[in-house]
Amino acid sequence: MAATTFEMDGSVMEGGGQILRVSAALSCIQGASIKINKIRAGRSTPGLRPQHLSGLELVRDMCSGNLEGATVGSTEITHTPGKIKGGNHIADTHTAGSVGLLMQISLPCALFAQGPSELCLKGGTNAEMAPQIDYTLKVFKPIAERFGVQFVCDLKMRGYYPKGGGEVVLKVNPVKELSPINLTERGNITKIYGRAFVAGVLPFKLAKDMSTAAVRTIRKEIKDLYINIQSLQEKDKASGNGNGIIIIAESSTGCLFAGSSLGKKGVYADKVGIEAAEMLLRNIRHNGCVDEFLQDQLIIFMALANGTSRMRTGPITLHTQTAIHVAEQLTNAKFVIHKSEDEHAKDTYIIECQGVGATNPNL
Repeated sequence: MAATTFEMDGSVMEGGGQILRVSAALSCIQGASIKINKIRAGRSTPGLRPQHLSGLELVRDMCSGNLEGATVGSTEITHTPGKIKGGNHIADTHTAGSVGLLMQISLPCALFAQGPSELCLKGGTNAEMAPQIDYTLKVFKPIAERFGVQFVCDLKMRGYYPKGGGEVVLKVNPVKELSPINLTERGNITKIYGRAFVAGVLPFKLAKDMSTAAVRTIRKEIKDLYINIQSLQEKDKASGNGNGIIIIAESSTGCLFAGSSLGKKGVYADKVGIEAAEMLLRNIRHNGCVDEFLQDQLIIFMALANGTSRMRTGPITLHTQTAIHVAEQLTNAKFVIHKSEDEHAKDTYIIECQGVGATNPNL
């Protein structure tokens, strides 16, 4: 299979870092070379940013691959993977680039390694335009475990924009194969909880204000549930100044949804809390089983799983369409999307995937 070189257009559809992450991970797992051109061509700063470069270098190191053209600003790279060995690896964005996005590119590879992996990932733990580490641990992880994915994530230090300085250590056990999932029964929302935090020199009052505004917003729509959003002042395990909130809703069947927001200079704390609450409510309303952020993150696992996976979701995001496009280009997985027949749910869809049943030859 190493003789095959897949070519990917990095500017199609979502046209961002996701094409890189899914393409690099799948080429690594399948042992196939990949050439990606027009990387992030439509972005205000096209080409690789430090976090994308760190992710590609991490995958290269994990599989003793050969990576060409990979520098900050580069719009074309070629990667030829070797065998995924496992062992200890470090990736450092040296910025507030997201550790969650480093995890997205490296976790699938580690699952198909020859032995356990320990990945030390450094950068921003709570960054804009990326899942907060709290989301990865509280929403992504429990659902990923349904595929048979096993990992432990130790949050050593939180890091905020602009300097980063966060650190997580990911310990991953390889799998023989991934199981398909069936996420189609929503059930009722039974719990709502979360954390509103401030770090560094920011006053604790901001955490309280975010939490209060969020609860007030949710109460307008959901009146009968206890809402537990903790207000926290981060001290020892935080690098830099930051504030934000994440709120999670859990259903009776174990579905998880989240809304989150990060504070910015000049933005009132109430507004941050309200934004997160409205995001959560939007993701609950469509009656799907995943939120708009989990949707695309599960596509690669559905493609690799041994059997048919089904996921009930709200409107299909461009990120999800892009992940499906890449997965179908690089594997024999077949995806079908159809409208849900539930008359109570508008804008609800079922994503079905016949996975390729990728197996780990080393186990």
